[in-house]
Amino acid sequence: MNIIISNSSNVPIYEQIKEQIKSKIISNELKVGEMLPSIRSLAKDLRISVITTKNAYEQLEKEGYVETIPAKGTYVANKNVEIIREEQLQKVEQLIDTVVNIARVSNISKDEIKSMLDILYEEE
Repeated sequence: MNIIISNSSNVPIYEQIKEQIKSKIISNELKVGEMLPSIRSLAKDLRISVITTKNAYEQLEKEGYVETIPAKGTYVANKNVEIIREEQLQKVEQLIDTVVNIARVSNISKDEIKSMLDILYEEE
């Protein structure tokens, strides 16, 4: 599994791992029922502590993205794709609300915001 860890980031390593795996699940790069690397294997590949990897997996399990079957491994959970999408939409709406509030206070027009969004969206 291709996970990139940034040592210069202020985001904890376990959180970086969790978010990247979550992103792979949401984008369907990791499919329901697919087995994730073992905690030890991923820790070895990333050259990090098994405790860090275990923390990432535990957080993913708490959020319902993966399930661990003792002595068998950790698998992508059968979480409803619509629920995942709804969670993501909710996060985007909250961020857009913040942007709109900042734009209003700063006298930035809706057209300027749309232009910024168009530019940023195409950079991907």
